[in-house]
This record gives sequence, structure tokens and C-alpha cells, in this order.
Amino acid sequence: MISFELSEEQEDIRRAVREFCEKEFTPELALELDRKEEFPMELYKKAAKLGFTSMRFPEEYGGQGYGILEQCIAVEEMCRADSSLGIAVSAGTFASDLILAHGTEEQKERYLPPVCRGDYISAGAFTEPARGSDLASRLDTRAVRYGDVWYINGVKTFITNAPVANFFIVLCQTNPKAHPPHRGQSLFIVDRDLEGVEVTKLKDKMGIRPSVTGEISFSDAKVPSDALLGELNKGFYYAIDFFDESRVAVAAQAVGIAQGAFEIAFKYAKQREAFGQPIIQFEGVSFKLVDAATLIEAARLLTYKAAWLIDQGKPDPMITSMAKTFASEIAVQVTEWCIGLLGGYGYFADYKVERYHRDAIVTTIYEGTNEIQRLTTLRYMLRKM
Repeated sequence: MISFELSEEQEDIRRAVREFCEKEFTPELALELDRKEEFPMELYKKAAKLGFTSMRFPEEYGGQGYGILEQCIAVEEMCRADSSLGIAVSAGTFASDLILAHGTEEQKERYLPPVCRGDYISAGAFTEPARGSDLASRLDTRAVRYGDVWYINGVKTFITNAPVANFFIVLCQTNPKAHPPHRGQSLFIVDRDLEGVEVTKLKDKMGIRPSVTGEISFSDAKVPSDALLGELNKGFYYAIDFFDESRVAVAAQAVGIAQGAFEIAFKYAKQREAFGQPIIQFEGVSFKLVDAATLIEAARLLTYKAAWLIDQGKPDPMITSMAKTFASEIAVQVTEWCIGLLGGYGYFADYKVERYHRDAIVTTIYEGTNEIQRLTTLRYMLRKM
């Protein structure tokens, strides 16, 4: 039996998040933080207290005990209300899932409750200046062990939340002689205030400006042996499994962005008159809106399917990559259509759609570029067909 209906509880989650966003995600705040490139800290804490940022975390650590589908519903609603604020708030717990999946009980107790409360912000430090999406290559960030201590040296860049994070999940090369190189990589939990850790905020981003980004430099950063996350030299595999799931949230971001821009354009088309009638009566406008609505619904269904499969214990990286690729690209397309539909108004910040478009573009880039997603999809297609 196939059902395409959300449960009553899931619909309640959607309504609760929507009500919160309609009240708290004000246009004035969004514009201010976009111009300042400032993280919405107070907004994030409010959302966390209501449980909207910890859907997937177990109740024993202060989370809501739901699955990825419920997380996607919350992310979609936040990005529908405002693309910039939605991404910033929903990504505040990024990479904490790795502690939940592979951490010791002591690590979980130390980091997850404050993450769920909104007291901590996390960041995943994977990307390097010379590596980009190629995590399988030999990393320049190295961790060397001396007794019970690890010394980390290297640079991670384009790290979401780095300027405001309390701790980082860092992928390091721990066996430089490993062949292939990814078999010698490990994950570490590194506290921000550790000596030898320096964070530089990266400015002048095109979009998602309230979701702050930074570069992290490690210079003989000394971490204890219990900072190792999971097994030694298993970090690459943990990271790949994590991205196979986290990409679904990016797809949900893209669906929400497209939906939010579409609703603005649809409302405008019903009210704006030209040649004696609302412009929605012209086929050149109405057909574009119908096409946009169709693409958004298709992206939503693919995203929900990917999330549902993970929640059923049947994760499918091919479907996840498809969802991320399709949803992000239709978000770029739909938001561009919306700018054109609004004409000159669409080009100005007050009407939001230009920012939705700027924000949509990054969903085709982070969590693995869409080129990488197509390679992943092809690899699994060759296995299955």
C-alpha cells in the first residue's frame, strides 16, 4: 500500500513551524542580517527551544525523537518563510548527527543536550582549499598522535557556522601512507576555544549571508585521545554515510525556497494588472506558474521519498542524490522565473525573490556539487541496471 499523505502529527509539525516562522521571520530582520552577514542567534535559540532544530535527536538528549522526514518538513517550512533565515536556523546543528551515530556515550552526553537546547552550534569541517568535494584524496589536514594526545595541523575552508560554532567535527588524515588515502582518515571533535585553533570569517557571499561561513586553521591544536569520533581511520566512511543523509535536508531547503518564491509570485500575478486584467490571465504568466508548481511538487515528492527510505532503514544514496540535484536545480529555475514575473520589482530586495534566487544557487554547490551527485547517481545506476 502506498500513501502520499502525511500523518496528523506530521501536519501538526508543519503548522507549528509555519506559525513560528510567520511570527518570527520578519522581513526587516532578514534584510538586516543579509546586509550585515550576521547569524540570527536569538532566532536560532527560540527555534531550538521549541524543538524545531532537533527533530532527529532522541528525547534522552533533549531532541524530539522523530525521523528525517519530520526534519525535512521543518526545514522546508523555515526556508519557505525566508530562504536566508531558514537555512541559517536549520543548519545550526550541522554535523552533530555524526556524534549521535558514532560517538561514545560520554561524547553524546557532553555535546548533544546543549546542541538540542540551542546553547551550542556545531560545524562540520571537511572541505580544504585544494580539495573541494574530493574527500577521497589525501587530506592536507593531518592529525599525529603522541601518547594520549593528537596534534592537528591544516586548514579547512567554506565551513558553515565556523564563526559561531562551539565545536567542530574535523576530518583529518591520520595515516598518510594509506592506500587509497581515504582509508587513513579519521574524525575528531575539536572545541572552538582550544589553543591552536583560529577561525576567520569569510565575507561577501552571494547568498545565504546570515548562514555564516568561515575558514579554520589548526596549528599544533592539541586534542585528547577521547576526541576521536568513532574508530580510527573510519572517518571517510562516516562522512560519506552522513552526507548521504544530510543531502536530503538540502533538498528540503531547495523545495522550501522554491515554494516561498512561488507563493510571492503567484500572489503578485493575481494582483498586478496590465492591459485591463490581472497578469495571471495571460498564458505567458499562468503557464510559467503552473510549470513552477509542478516542478516544486515533483521535487517535494522525491525529497520525501528519500527521507522516508532513510527512516525505514533503507537509505538509497541514488535517490538522495537525485533529490538533491533535482530540487536544487528547480529552485534556481523557479526563483529566476519569479524574478522575471515580478519584472523590475523582482530585482529589488523588498520583494524577497532576488534573495531567494541568490540563496537557491548554493544548494547546487554545498553538500557535494550537483556534478558529484550525478556521478553518485550514475554509479548506483550501473550497479542496479
